[in-house]
Amino acid sequence: MTLNLQHIKLPKSRAYRTGSDYEPYTFFLEGLVNSTQFDFLLGYFSSSAINILALGFAKFIANGGNVRLIINQFLSTPDKEAILEGQRLQNEDLLNKQIDLKNLAADLSDRGKHFFKCLAYLISKNRIEFVCITPKDGNGISHYKSGIFGDGINQLYFKGSCNFTASGLISNLEEVEVKESWDTDKDRVAINEYCAYFDKLFYKNADFVDYLPINETTETILNSFGNSDLNKLLQNEQVLIDQYLKKGEYGKRTNDILHELNEELVKYQNSPRFPFPEGPREYQKEAYEKWVGNGFKGIFAMATGTGKTITALNCLLNEHYKTGFYQAIILVPTNDLQLQWVKEIDKFNIKNPILVSIDANWKQQLSKLTTLFEYGGNKSFIVISTYVSFARLPLQNFLKYIPKETLFIADEAHNIASPKVLDVLSDTQFTKRIGLSATPKRIYDDEGTDAMEKFFMNKPPYTYTFTMEEAIAKGILCQYEYFPHIVQLTDEEFDDYKDITLKLLKFFDSETKKFKNADVATQFLMKRKRIIHKAVNKLTIFKRIIKDEYKKRGELKYTFVYVPEGIDHNSIDDENIIQQYNQAIMQTNDSIRVASFTGETDDRSFILDSFEKGSIDVLTAMKCLDEGVDIPRAELAIFCSSTGNPRQFIQRRGRILRQHIDKKFAVIHDLVVIPKTDLNKEKSATFAMERSQVENELHRVADFSFMARNQYDAINMVMDVCRYYDIDLFEINT
Repeated sequence: MTLNLQHIKLPKSRAYRTGSDYEPYTFFLEGLVNSTQFDFLLGYFSSSAINILALGFAKFIANGGNVRLIINQFLSTPDKEAILEGQRLQNEDLLNKQIDLKNLAADLSDRGKHFFKCLAYLISKNRIEFVCITPKDGNGISHYKSGIFGDGINQLYFKGSCNFTASGLISNLEEVEVKESWDTDKDRVAINEYCAYFDKLFYKNADFVDYLPINETTETILNSFGNSDLNKLLQNEQVLIDQYLKKGEYGKRTNDILHELNEELVKYQNSPRFPFPEGPREYQKEAYEKWVGNGFKGIFAMATGTGKTITALNCLLNEHYKTGFYQAIILVPTNDLQLQWVKEIDKFNIKNPILVSIDANWKQQLSKLTTLFEYGGNKSFIVISTYVSFARLPLQNFLKYIPKETLFIADEAHNIASPKVLDVLSDTQFTKRIGLSATPKRIYDDEGTDAMEKFFMNKPPYTYTFTMEEAIAKGILCQYEYFPHIVQLTDEEFDDYKDITLKLLKFFDSETKKFKNADVATQFLMKRKRIIHKAVNKLTIFKRIIKDEYKKRGELKYTFVYVPEGIDHNSIDDENIIQQYNQAIMQTNDSIRVASFTGETDDRSFILDSFEKGSIDVLTAMKCLDEGVDIPRAELAIFCSSTGNPRQFIQRRGRILRQHIDKKFAVIHDLVVIPKTDLNKEKSATFAMERSQVENELHRVADFSFMARNQYDAINMVMDVCRYYDIDLFEINT
């Protein structure tokens, strides 16, 4: 069943009549399943009528459908003869039935509940709008029975004698007259006039009606029926269709349509599809078009949280539409990301991925697959591997038999230029390639960056670029407030820092701006970096931030903390540090629930889910969650782990800025370490080296500040440091 109103076989008379081959019920069924827009102007709306209009509604939602509904103030279960006849309301019982949804659910049949679950789904997705009206003089009721179906191009207008009640649509002898926009000029004029009239009522510009509040009604629908997802609605619709067909209460034409709808639902349920009925965002469509235009190769440089995974899978889906198959190899940095990709591809209704090294029988699965290809067969498949497994011989032996047209997706694509992966990359034969990264450039590795760009046949500004600034402006990522906190080294720490810096000066070439003995210099740089990482005053300032935020919020729910790193991957040292920060949090209030997330943590998925649900208040992380993992519920972040690596701080910020329905904006506190303990003292011999360290920290501050809601306050918090070290924050940010 292709979505197109012109595919509906309309009666020659353009009238649906009870007892004919074209029943009024049949019209509404076909109209729903062939449209994406439903404008409905009606009066009395009973639960019996809801039962009649239930079928086809889930398919309409799956089409990406939106509804505008104008009703009167009466939404009750029994059919009222006085209303059916359009009489003036004198009956006190009717007046007490105004929008009584709280008691309605108990009276509904399965079909009626299905209809309201569909309404609740549309409300939760902001895809339905209600307007409630009553005549201006206070007498009578709104008694319209008309509307418009639209498929994005065509429109189908209807006007009926039947009321939207059980007797109106089934028992009575009724008719519905229709006009189509693709027929005569006269019909197009009539439809345009009707649309203008509908808009006048809907946008509250009609002076002949009073508008009644509707918020309570929508909230009640959500609370009573709001727990279904689209798949459940579609499955329920199939059950209802089966019940209708078994009863055999409709004519042959209606039954044929129901059979056709059921086949379409089965096909829809079993086929890959975009996870949201409204379809890809415009930027995701643009990314696909540019990728195709670049010969099916390229890098998507997209800010963390903007949906890189969905954008890449949309490319795979579009290729599936062309060939009838989906075939992809996906590389990720970690096992956690393998599992996260499984969740994302499941949203696309793509099943049974092969997880290299995670699935116990992954080799057997790939062996069957490659044997099929060797004998000329074809099949859809998804293989998800880490970069480490990809570089090893077992997987490489299978990949040589995989079709060349397979889509090769490299998530966090900068990892593809690691030495071991580069060793096997030249043998990679796949012609369709996508690299995903918020920060494609490899830090301090120009050769690796060149190799990555060569593999994807792409150079800046890359096939598609979507910046964080764009994402925040368009509402893809949430806005945030940023608070940098200056952390000064203690006298002892500064003496150690200065001593190491003086030793480094001996290896520094002032002309080339490089170190003469890189290996020795690197050792000193790492020692100095550890002083910055483990600065004692960080914990003191952290405690103050935690107390202030708890006092302000009354809780610390959905708080995320990057704690400082330990010494040289020493797990005991790491554990001691993270426990210090956990204890500081719990000392604020013993009711706060804290969990740690490190490379040694078991049940990582369980911890993230618990944090998302609010059963864990604060998540403290060390050396983790820089790449790819979604934490959309995080509202407050405290960065205690100093990093001058742009990839790290950009990705960490992205973790916090993901949108959530209950999240207005995010708050980020950032501990910024400077070596100088007294900015009033004279500049020492190590000033140039100190300035370099401070500038490294302020790159992050500049980047965070200039996109924050409170950018001027954030900048002012570090201005004294900028003046002392003669650093222009605006220049750093350009």
